[in-house]
Amino acid sequence: MAALPLEDLMRVTVSTASRLEQPISDAPAAVVVLTAKDIRDFGWRTLADALASLPGLYVSYDRDYAYLGARGFQRPGDYNSRFLLLVDGVRINDAVFDQAPIGTDFPVDMDMVERIEYVPGPGSAAYGSNALFGIVNVITKTGKTLQGPQVAVAAGSFGEKRARASYGWHGSNDADVVLSASSYVRSGQDLYYPEFDTADQNHGVAQGLDYDRAQNFLGKFAYGDFGLSMGYGNRTKGVPNAPYGAIFNTPYSTTDTHSFINGSFHHAVNDGLQVATEVYWGRYDYRSPSLYAPGPVENVDGDHALWYGGDVHAILTSIPKNKMVFGVDYTRDAQRDQYNYNVDPYSLLLNDQRSSNRAGVYAEDELQLPANFSLNVGLRYDQETVSGGIVSPRMALAYKASPRDTFKLVYGQAYRAPNAYELYYAVPGVGGQLANPSLKAEPPPLTNSSTSDRSECPAAQPFRCSTMTFAT
Repeated sequence: MAALPLEDLMRVTVSTASRLEQPISDAPAAVVVLTAKDIRDFGWRTLADALASLPGLYVSYDRDYAYLGARGFQRPGDYNSRFLLLVDGVRINDAVFDQAPIGTDFPVDMDMVERIEYVPGPGSAAYGSNALFGIVNVITKTGKTLQGPQVAVAAGSFGEKRARASYGWHGSNDADVVLSASSYVRSGQDLYYPEFDTADQNHGVAQGLDYDRAQNFLGKFAYGDFGLSMGYGNRTKGVPNAPYGAIFNTPYSTTDTHSFINGSFHHAVNDGLQVATEVYWGRYDYRSPSLYAPGPVENVDGDHALWYGGDVHAILTSIPKNKMVFGVDYTRDAQRDQYNYNVDPYSLLLNDQRSSNRAGVYAEDELQLPANFSLNVGLRYDQETVSGGIVSPRMALAYKASPRDTFKLVYGQAYRAPNAYELYYAVPGVGGQLANPSLKAEPPPLTNSSTSDRSECPAAQPFRCSTMTFAT
């Protein structure tokens, strides 16, 4: 957005901060917008590349997943669960890890991104759990933007190859169609790890294990007040650094598969009342085979996540100087299943099957005050199976000193419910991580706490390790 004059930048319309279409200067947060032109000009190939350019954010990478941190806060292995990731306004965080995929596992090709809206700070007043450090909303292109067929190919270092075929069409009554399929492959590097530099471990060189493969599909259809979108992403990443005690320089990979279907209905009842309904379905599958000593023993770790739900809200603008939002949403996490087993001889070490529900009701009012002041007040109540009832408030006072200058004072509270992995993942008789179903919602505790420490994993088990503390 740096290429726009400041006056035009202040008039850019965003919707992520409060579910209201509003100028960026009126949003109850310091919203940052990255456009398709920014993505093209800077050559960002993943969502992580784009987010790393934003103030206050940083990205790290362990040759498997990309991790997003904010203002110096990022616990190893949290899988971005303290950020809420949306695609066209619909949650993508899965139902087991609450993971926000931002690397090559993100299920949308970056060439299909129209813009990225980042809202820093607490956002649970509008969206509930996970909107702790910020909200990332990836808004995809329309058929009107594409205007016909497109084909793109690219090649890069370390055997990288990309290909994409897309088609866009726009007709009368807002009829719109988008179809896009893409593929990506990268051979990767032979990497040296000094801690494995022995004769029986190939002198610390992992050969051919840094590969990356991904396939994505996006389909969008709209007519009048109705819309339908669907997406699919499958990524397999070789892991060369033998994590969690795996045998060095042996096959180790993770496969992440994301699928989603979203339907929407938006209708203007009259000049002062709009209603919107969204229904959604999502699935995430993770699978990671690896080899461990003695034996070697092939171990497979994985999960199945399935969720669906809906949101209904109304926008009321008939009251002078007020713009109000009232809504309810509900999500059923139908599958939060985790498994772990040894292949030969077969031994089932973990088969945990769970489900849960979460429901929320929210309200927000944007009030125009005298002397170029405006006040945004929002409140949400969530009821979750594990965390119980949680209230999330937000208040923002804005003052427009001039067309170029806006000052904002924002207060808010947010939370993150513990995910199924933190609550239930444990392999009996092995040690390392212990299940802790008594965990409660974050933010961090002040005094009393219950801790699950996974910073040191045994050599025989491929845990996704980290250290976490939750209030009880």
